[in-house]
Order: sequence, then structure tokens, then C-alpha cells
Amino acid sequence: MSEQSEQPRVAVLIDGDNAQASLLPQILAEVSKAGLVTIKRIYGDWTTTNMNSWKKALHEHAIQPIQQFRYTTGKNATDSAMIIDAMDLLHSNYVKGFCIVSSDSDYTRLATRIREEGLFVIGVGEKKTPEAFTNACNQFIFCENLLGTEGKRRKPAKEDKTGAPEPLGLLVQGFELVAKEEEWVHLSELGSALRQLDPAFDPRTYGHARLVSLIRSYPQTFALKRDNSHTPSSWLVALTGQQKGGDDS
Repeated sequence: MSEQSEQPRVAVLIDGDNAQASLLPQILAEVSKAGLVTIKRIYGDWTTTNMNSWKKALHEHAIQPIQQFRYTTGKNATDSAMIIDAMDLLHSNYVKGFCIVSSDSDYTRLATRIREEGLFVIGVGEKKTPEAFTNACNQFIFCENLLGTEGKRRKPAKEDKTGAPEPLGLLVQGFELVAKEEEWVHLSELGSALRQLDPAFDPRTYGHARLVSLIRSYPQTFALKRDNSHTPSSWLVALTGQQKGGDDS
């Protein structure tokens, strides 16, 4: 069984009227720490101009737009559409967790209902989100905290001498995704995390045939050693300065 198939499947449901398109990469990266994001949907009235900021993000991150007309002026019908879809997914038993992206307290009962079924709920919204909603989730991530890491996560990639983008930022982000409390992590786990963050990730893009070669090209950031406890042996990777032991070439 693959490592991806062992991860809990997560549905990300976004209230397009109450979320920021600019933070979508950070949101998906955070949710990926909890499981494999398999469903990504955003709800809103796509006939209005206020949804224009999302259109580029839809293509870049393969998010399914769900049209919800505003039948009455001043009323937001998006929450009803999201709640109905969430309940359908809940009873399908396909996913094991949800991420609700909104600052709207109308999703409080939805989060509670999902948790009653034994599934986990991650909420993402602004600090103005009512406590009722934040407390109804297993975890709630404030957008302001994601803004604090925006420079680190979204900093434009530097280029090497060949003009190819430098992947160091992505490599560090992938390591942080799987490291948790461990000093050393298996290189295969890092590879899976990198593909979660960027499905198009490939060491050959950066001039390296394998991931271990790419990691070795950053000796100031990463250390490598062999794990000979199993056959065949495998590579372990750690951040330089935090590991015990050294590069076992």
C-alpha cells in the first residue's frame, strides 16, 4: 500500500465570499499536514465581480468552482450550498476530515456535526471569526498567522547559474511537513510531502536525476545518512545542525 493511500483523505470547502484567494497556497500547505487533500471546492456567485480574485487560483490549484446564485439581495446563499455538499460527503464515508475556509459563524453547527461522526475539522478564517466556530473545530488556523509566513512560503524562487529556479524553499517546507518531532526523516517521506505541496515536483527539473542528489547539493541546509536497519537500506535526511551524526556517504 502506498504512503499516500495510508493518509486520511480530506475535503477542503471554501466560502469564496469569506476567504482570501492570496492565501490559498498557505492554506493547502497547512491542511496537507493533516492528510491527503482529495476534494477542493469553492462556493460563490461566479456571475459577480467579487469572485474574480479566485479565478487564477482555480487553475493553479485544480479547485472545482461551485456556482450558487444569490436569489435574494443581501443574502448569502453560499453557506447553504457548502453545508449541503459537506453533509453529502460526510455520509459518503469517502473522507476522514474536512477543512472549512470561512470566518462565518454559520458553519458552527456543521463543524460540530462532522465531529459528532468522529471526523476531524480544520477551520481557516480571520481573527474576527466568532469563538463559537473556532471552538467547534479540532484546529483553527488564523489567516493573520498565515500572512506572517507568507514571505517565507511565497518568496520568489532564486535562479541558479542555468536559469532554473532554486527549490530550497520547497525542500525546507516539505521537510517541516513530515519532520514533526523527529530529527531524521526518511527521504521517501520527504518525497511524498514534496509531491503534496507541488504535484509537478521532479528533481530532474533542477538538473538532478534523484532526490538524494538534489538534497546533497544543499550541504549548508541538509545532512544525509544511510539507514541500514532494513534491507534494502534507505536514506535519512535532517536539517544541518539539528541532527546527531553526520553525512554517511
